Amino acid sequence: MQELNKLFTGIVMVLIIIVWLLIVGLLTTKALLLILSQVVLAVFLFGNTAKNVFEAIIFLFVTHPFDVGDRCVIDGVQMVVEEMHILTTTFLRYDNEKIFYPNSVLATKPISNFYRSTVDMRDAVEFAIDVFTPIEKISYLKSTIKNYLESKPRHWSPTHSVVVKHIKDEKMIMGLYITHIIIFENYEEKINRRSELVLELKRIFEEAAIRIYHVLPQEVQVSYVVSATSTVPLPEK
Repeated sequence: MQELNKLFTGIVMVLIIIVWLLIVGLLTTKALLLILSQVVLAVFLFGNTAKNVFEAIIFLFVTHPFDVGDRCVIDGVQMVVEEMHILTTTFLRYDNEKIFYPNSVLATKPISNFYRSTVDMRDAVEFAIDVFTPIEKISYLKSTIKNYLESKPRHWSPTHSVVVKHIKDEKMIMGLYITHIIIFENYEEKINRRSELVLELKRIFEEAAIRIYHVLPQEVQVSYVVSATSTVPLPEK
């Protein structure tokens, strides 16, 4: 904001000086035309820069998709907003690497803001079991998962689904879709809870003697873009 104030203050001061010189007669029409011709030349030479500055200002103060400290996803990378300037924004990636984006470039990208999303976070775990697994064991798997989620009401919503997605090479690909009782901003806590869930699935598979091929946590795909609320779709395979 201070940089923007300085920019507008400079423009206003230049205009005031020109008007004052015209009023007192120190600036002739010929001299004014010369100045205007130089301004036109400058606009021609630096027009693209001026366009970028204008787009950056609109993005920063009108669109305003994030604030310092917000956790965002840009180009599939999750980052925290560290600094905001007129022309650039600095992000801090999960490995503490700083990434600088021109605001004019950010204005063209979809931005997911975890902090501004008030809905609970959906998640998914995909796994493959032997296609010859008895129906009774699959029913046991579903009921045990249900009991586990209901036993942790502060971590998980009881609403969930366990579905068969497809069968391939004697493998039955299944997906567990759950909802965290947590806001998007608490990403580290979300990772810990999902890790506990995967370990619980492993325990259930061993207890029920269900042969599995892999258990792979799926990344959450966020559709929230510069909005106060968001609906996050389940991952599509």
